[in-house]
Amino acid sequence: MAVTILEVKRESCPAARLIGKRYASSPDWNEWKEKNWFETLEAGQCLPFNGDAYIGAVHIVEGMPEYWIGMLFPENAEVPEGFAFIDIEPMEYAVFYLCDKEKSGDFYTMDTHNRCLEECKARNWMRKEDDWCLERYNCPRFTTPDEKGNVIFDYAISILC
Repeated sequence: MAVTILEVKRESCPAARLIGKRYASSPDWNEWKEKNWFETLEAGQCLPFNGDAYIGAVHIVEGMPEYWIGMLFPENAEVPEGFAFIDIEPMEYAVFYLCDKEKSGDFYTMDTHNRCLEECKARNWMRKEDDWCLERYNCPRFTTPDEKGNVIFDYAISILC
């Protein structure tokens, strides 16, 4: 079953500091759970754009994807020991509220990404090439399935103003 796009919004995110861990290939979410790294970050004051969510992020650096797991904080936020950071300029995002069964791998496919890009085109929103795509794992939308076993996954693509 294909992911359903429930809603599409345009959201602004102020200058932000993504604090977390950088990965050259697929990020390791299990490591975050095992080492309780989110608990350390949750002690800080996140940006409203972050919501009550963990962030998976990717952008292109020198032609290669760079992956991050972490949370968004105000610019110049203090970085806890053992974590890395990257500053992100203020940006507009097309945010897609995607619905599918809990643990669905379809959230993360190129087909779903391309469907979101088509929705951007339909709204005359231009993707900001090689810039950020963010996954917001919001609690409770993503963590608590509805009566049909579905969750809602927030997927954000940077767009030009």
